[in-house]
Amino acid sequence: MNQQILSPFPIFNRQMPAGNHSIMGNDPDKGSDDDGDDTNLGIATKTRAKTKKPSPYKVLILNDDYTPMEFVVLVLKRFFNMDIDEATRVMLHVHQKGVGVCGTFSYEVAETKVTQVMDFARKNEHPLQCTLEKA
Repeated sequence: MNQQILSPFPIFNRQMPAGNHSIMGNDPDKGSDDDGDDTNLGIATKTRAKTKKPSPYKVLILNDDYTPMEFVVLVLKRFFNMDIDEATRVMLHVHQKGVGVCGTFSYEVAETKVTQVMDFARKNEHPLQCTLEKA
């Protein structure tokens, strides 16, 4: 009692002629089975261009004479996920050198972080400046 199951797609209901067939058409290991009747089924492939990695951008905090050091540490912890030691180290670097790197991100992430830091500083009435530049 052999029951044949039919596919809703007619092309899959065709019987393959007897012989040496592979799912990929002409298999170099199996020899050529091209008999010219176009009954071989194959897999269509599309070549895709290799995805280019996004350019990295550095988020920078600039020193000023008015923003408290504690606030800068808070910003580094809150928006850049730094622990207290790393945030303090970056804050002191900014204080001494005038500028410091908070992190390196894709453009969109860096832009978002700059906006978040600037908004947070304004809401807390601090003139803290944050910017981004290509790494």
